[in-house]
Amino acid sequence: MAVSDVLQKYLPARAVEPCFELIKANGVNLKIVNHRVTRHGDYRRLPNGMHQITVNASLNKYRFLITLVHEIAHLVAFEKFGRRIKPHGLEWKRTFQHLMIPFIRPEVFPSKLLPLIANHFKNPKASSSTDAHLAIALKAFDTVQQNDHSYVFELPMGSTFRLYNGKLFKKGQKRTKRYECVELSTGRIYLFQPNAEVELIKD
Repeated sequence: MAVSDVLQKYLPARAVEPCFELIKANGVNLKIVNHRVTRHGDYRRLPNGMHQITVNASLNKYRFLITLVHEIAHLVAFEKFGRRIKPHGLEWKRTFQHLMIPFIRPEVFPSKLLPLIANHFKNPKASSSTDAHLAIALKAFDTVQQNDHSYVFELPMGSTFRLYNGKLFKKGQKRTKRYECVELSTGRIYLFQPNAEVELIKD
């Protein structure tokens, strides 16, 4: 099956052709993989010089688009500015902004997402999930199965949640950027990123 045909399944219809052109122009070997808890996607330059980008198949089509362009921006920024730049530094931010501009329009994103997308790309973060307003808005387009998970920043203080490995934690106070959470079985405190995906345990 052609790459453009595969993309039809994962992207908004009007984003398929421009994404396919980006993939071709930058020599991307795209792999769509099973859900990974720790990341939505990644970019690697392989030993043979090929550019491999992986994106989670479980993402909704708007998050898939943002993630795919995010990773292509890594590739383009490294090729243009060299490998010594910071992965999410100024060069990457500007590249990501430039690559996303053609997609920030009503033919691609729903009207309720557009203002949040436009605001996010004034200064894009390392992950769209760290933008609380955008993350919650994007989550509304997840399937029922995807909606089983919450972000740590969404959970009420003191609530109990489960990690993908089955361990249970209680959410505590925010310390600068991360949350102190207590592992219930050991009493040890761990720091969680706000955008960590977890399963809320209902009382």
